Amino acid sequence: MDDFILNPALERGMAYGEDLQAILSLAKAGEARAHIAAWAGYAPTPLRDLTAIARDSGVAQVLYKDEGKRFALRSFKALGGAYAVDRLVAQKGAAGLTVTCATDGNHGRAVAWGAARAGARAVIYVHEGVSEGRAAAIRALGAEVVREGSNYDASVRASTEAAARNGWQIVSDTSWPGYEDVPRDVMQGYAVLAMEAAEQGAQPTHLFIQGGVGGVAAAMLSYYWEKFGENRPKFIVVEPDKAACLLESAKARKVEFVGGDLDTVMAGLACGEPSILAWKLLGPGADAFMTVKDQDAIAAMRLLAKSHVVGGESGVAGLAGFLKAAANPSMRAALGLGTGARILLIGTEGATDPALYTQLVGRTPEEVEA
Repeated sequence: MDDFILNPALERGMAYGEDLQAILSLAKAGEARAHIAAWAGYAPTPLRDLTAIARDSGVAQVLYKDEGKRFALRSFKALGGAYAVDRLVAQKGAAGLTVTCATDGNHGRAVAWGAARAGARAVIYVHEGVSEGRAAAIRALGAEVVREGSNYDASVRASTEAAARNGWQIVSDTSWPGYEDVPRDVMQGYAVLAMEAAEQGAQPTHLFIQGGVGGVAAAMLSYYWEKFGENRPKFIVVEPDKAACLLESAKARKVEFVGGDLDTVMAGLACGEPSILAWKLLGPGADAFMTVKDQDAIAAMRLLAKSHVVGGESGVAGLAGFLKAAANPSMRAALGLGTGARILLIGTEGATDPALYTQLVGRTPEEVEA
């Protein structure tokens, strides 16, 4: 199947050694958690028990960590971008510091929020496909927004070139050769998700986790791999079919880029180039890779709304992947999705563009949650 692959390079029994701990570790996740927990307004986000979806899918449990309630940003990205900004300010000070990044919406919003909190300047690059609603939300946090590039990867290059010209500091959620320290901090912040979920009682057998550049997937995998070794849950990485750089990398057993306009409603996952740091974990550690179509994501948004939970287009990708696998006998067998399976999903965003959410679901976020 072109849309699903068991990882041919999986080394499930491989120890989570010093080389991987140098990227992401339980110890550093604990440091990130302690730092973030001190922010005003911090609280663990809800872990929703989707009992109707579990029953209809023939599994024991489906848990959905609702990041639409994370601070005022409506996405998990605050844990990464803002945390990395704090780390930079601690090293360099805020005076004269300008941070920049490219974004499909949520990461740039987190970096802008972090910069505003820390007293630094932010210049955020968005590509032509980013909705004006998402760009306006970034401006509302005091950042300058520059629209450049046909897709996310083009905006990454534009922001990188601008940083080199102007002496700005890049705060990216992806990594490339020679640029790894800040993305490591971003991903380490994401691991707080796993720590919170564990404290809230999650004991999953399977995680269906969004792809994108791979940052949140690698962060979640790092927590469970270091803690449980080969007894960790099965990890299934889910991507849009129009932006499946991780699936293609799994097929090739090496980092692969995908081109094109990457035009998908799952805007936060419209990435054609994997993070090299994330791939160092996902390459040997993820169990499977799969894709979903835009209509799968929209259907998942509407299904979630029936449980009075608001999930944004990218936030429901893991749910869409699970529903697709649960309905497909061969995928179900390959992944061991039996009646005792316990599924953990990370709803990485709420209605970050309320107008688009209303258009796709047919109800406003407020109506869904009522």
